[in-house]
Amino acid sequence: MSDIKKIKERIDELKQQIVEQNYNYYVLDNPVISDNEFDKLFTELTNIENQNPNLVTPDSPTQRVGGESNKAFNQIIHDRPMLSLGNAFDKSDLIAFEKRIKDELGINDIDFTAEPKFDGLAVTIQYVDRALHLSATRGDGTTGEDVTHNIKTIKSIPLKLSEFAPAGLIEVRGEVVMHKKDFNLLNQRQKDSDDKLFANPRNAAAGSLRQLDPAIASSRPLTFYAYSIYCDSHKLSTQFEGMDLLKKLKIPTTNLTKVVTGVDGLYKYYNEITATRKDLPFEIDGVVYKVNSLNYQDELGFVSRAPRWAIAHKFPAEEAMTQIVGIDVQVGRTGSITPVARLKPIEVSGVIVTNATLHNEDEMRRKDIQIGDYVDVRRAGDVVPEIVRVIKEKRPKSTKEFFMPSQCPECSSSLTKKEGDAVLRCNAGVECPAQRKQGIMHYSSRKAMDIDGLGEKIIDQLIGNGLLKNFSDLYKLTVEDLENLERFAIKSAQNLVEAINKSKHTTLGKFIYALGIRNVGESTANDLATNFGAIKPILEANYDQLIEINDIGPTVAEAIIIYFADKTNQLEISLLLDSGISFKANDIAYTTSTELQGLVFVLTGTLPSLKREDAKLLITRAGGKVVGSVSKKTDYLVAGEEAGSKLEKAHELKVKVIDENQLIKLTK
Repeated sequence: MSDIKKIKERIDELKQQIVEQNYNYYVLDNPVISDNEFDKLFTELTNIENQNPNLVTPDSPTQRVGGESNKAFNQIIHDRPMLSLGNAFDKSDLIAFEKRIKDELGINDIDFTAEPKFDGLAVTIQYVDRALHLSATRGDGTTGEDVTHNIKTIKSIPLKLSEFAPAGLIEVRGEVVMHKKDFNLLNQRQKDSDDKLFANPRNAAAGSLRQLDPAIASSRPLTFYAYSIYCDSHKLSTQFEGMDLLKKLKIPTTNLTKVVTGVDGLYKYYNEITATRKDLPFEIDGVVYKVNSLNYQDELGFVSRAPRWAIAHKFPAEEAMTQIVGIDVQVGRTGSITPVARLKPIEVSGVIVTNATLHNEDEMRRKDIQIGDYVDVRRAGDVVPEIVRVIKEKRPKSTKEFFMPSQCPECSSSLTKKEGDAVLRCNAGVECPAQRKQGIMHYSSRKAMDIDGLGEKIIDQLIGNGLLKNFSDLYKLTVEDLENLERFAIKSAQNLVEAINKSKHTTLGKFIYALGIRNVGESTANDLATNFGAIKPILEANYDQLIEINDIGPTVAEAIIIYFADKTNQLEISLLLDSGISFKANDIAYTTSTELQGLVFVLTGTLPSLKREDAKLLITRAGGKVVGSVSKKTDYLVAGEEAGSKLEKAHELKVKVIDENQLIKLTK
């Protein structure tokens, strides 16, 4: 046997032993050799590779940290969107969730997987031919950040899967977290070094994973738990079967996932997890329920940006008592005037809270909130601080009632309240400095035009120097305009101008969302783009056309019409388009086909070549509409393999049933 062959064999043997010991230590929490023995194995492998650099492979344990730091995060478009979940807060929400699913599928009993809802950072990890190829954060659900260099530093994540793994693409989704004990040790380390302390384990995990330097991420005690797997060459039948496959591939998962039946099963699991929550090694903020059958998941599909087949059952927010030291008002992007309570700093759910929204004047009066009151504060959904109740028995005699202003605190315009509206508004639009600033911040935000580097302080500076009043002014900025301003040098000025120019190439949905139309969120903006296909038809849409779109009701339709009827808004859109804004070729913005105009389609089963999203896009591009359930209004049911109850209902209602090939012919 040649020396090289012997060296290769020893390298393979050492790699296998180290991977096995990492699995025992980081996943099973059951080390079978001492740290000293492990270090000897690792040192031997390192020495051999140093002497034979041509034998070093990407899956070697020595390659978890190495190479140069990433200069910036690349943007990764997810092959399959990483969707958010709808929320349930009590048993009635679970009953409604199960009923919707039963009605949709036409069945009496339904099995769910139930699992803890990790309070960490969601990521996707792709393996190609068993080797770790790519990892990205969830981001906005469509586009995330490339964090492959940092994911590789997490020792519980295999760099290469065993030969038992299916060939081709394997996509694993899960959560990067930091265990409570590791978080406490990290913060002690930060304190000893006079560095900034982390607020909670989630922030610590997210901040660590988003480091440009993998050496920093490697120094942080990160852990990964997978909760789903997709294989393009191996069909799974249930969610729980996927969990079993993850375990066989030695990808870390929690042992807390169970299959339960019906609402009673869901609620029993929730109570079990609630009872053990404080004893878990990681933070959770609820539990997640998913329909166990993957065929049923496919049939149920999605609504807006959330799956119909899953829901998050959130824990009640933690509360704490503090005192209101003052109340003032904030002017929102659309002119809404919101009272905000200024609080004595208090820790709630691991975060220091100093402000809490009072929503509107009616809500403030209903709760009888006064300056000086002692109140219970919670972080609603563990996110937004709000006042739950006034503790009347502790009310000081010195409390003062707060009265809403009659004029805008930013521009002195009169405030108005429409009949039936709970909110006071300033109608000065961009003439109001607060609305101008908030509008530009929204326009440039990540989910809108995504102008990197245009933060709040720079927007303040540009507005203060008279360089920025409308969105379109952004595209007039030059390096010369910026380089002489405070906070700017030539390079930073060039970077911002480059980021602004890059934003010109976007999608129709993002552009509509960026405009900041009242009541039009990200999902509604995408629905408008999908249904109308180009900007001009949206500008000219009437009430009847808008109300036909799924999830657009009278209030939203009215807001859209009012916005596009405004001459100032029309001029601004014209200036934006003239500045060079265009829509990506793969966006539906360029579609004007009307072959299926007015026709209603339902999709069911697995199509031979088209993904469900692609089939839906094909229909909407041609003017058709896709809905979730079969009714007398349905024109076509597009049926694939394993079509379920929708096919039976279509036959019952004499709805025309077509296959993928017939659909493609219809859209040509």
